[in-house]
Amino acid sequence: MSRRVTSTAVVLITGSVLFAGFGTPALASADPLSLPGISLPGFGSSDFGSAGPVVETPRLASVDNFRDVGGSGRGYATTHGGHVTRGLFYRSNVLVPNDQDLAVLTGLGLTAVYDVRTVEEVAAKPDRLPAGPRYLGIPILSGDLGAAVAQLKSPADAVVFMQQMNRSFVDDAATRAGFAQLLTSLADTDGPQVFHCTAGKDRTGWASALLLSIAGVPQDTIFDDYLLTNEYTAASMKVTYDQIAASRGEAVAQIYQPLLGVDRSYLEAGLGRLTEQYGTVDRYLSEGLGLSAATVDRLRGKLLS
Repeated sequence: MSRRVTSTAVVLITGSVLFAGFGTPALASADPLSLPGISLPGFGSSDFGSAGPVVETPRLASVDNFRDVGGSGRGYATTHGGHVTRGLFYRSNVLVPNDQDLAVLTGLGLTAVYDVRTVEEVAAKPDRLPAGPRYLGIPILSGDLGAAVAQLKSPADAVVFMQQMNRSFVDDAATRAGFAQLLTSLADTDGPQVFHCTAGKDRTGWASALLLSIAGVPQDTIFDDYLLTNEYTAASMKVTYDQIAASRGEAVAQIYQPLLGVDRSYLEAGLGRLTEQYGTVDRYLSEGLGLSAATVDRLRGKLLS
């Protein structure tokens, strides 16, 4: 693959965990996924409807993967009859809002912004933030992404690459340390907070899945939430695909297409490795990330307050 193709791919694709991705399908209920030993509760009633005077999180045209970790309506239902708190933790892609969306972000009263992009990603596209929140960079991921992209020869290679990337959230010590710092900061800081990578799908998706697991959200709901990236960023994904196809050809665009969104198999790969290495999410949090029981309890208390 030529150097020019690699450069084009990295500029257009690189971002979230390994790549700046954009989307797939929306919410769908399914039978419980069997991931032995993972302490994610089985599927319960998926209450996504609104009941109560909770204002929905606005869709931001210029920050298309910005959303509430707690879901919509009353918040995601948990297996113990509660709902995840909304308006507290937000997840996003890179924060470069237009003026209108910046005003919306200002109105949320954010106290902290956690940017888990690499130093190189931040330099290429700095955040544009409202006045007020504390900004903390927590770089997660490293390595020569361009070289990795250049090795991909087929869409199947790209799928395997994304699956392996999710396994690295479990395998790589530096990556685990980054997630530990993020979750600890969320636990220790008061007020509404947002965390993001470039595309808001891989690093951000893994962190969100951990938070929902801590809250006791049903397993299938966690997967459905993960896949929402594909709905939220469908337009951006198409633009990126079309740009690659126009500049490098349809065949190259097809190779990179699996990198642009999320697939259930990506998160399954990460959780499968978690099961192999730690047995349960609880043990991953305590032994893999080194989180104290008090930190996890604070997160759970916030998520269910």
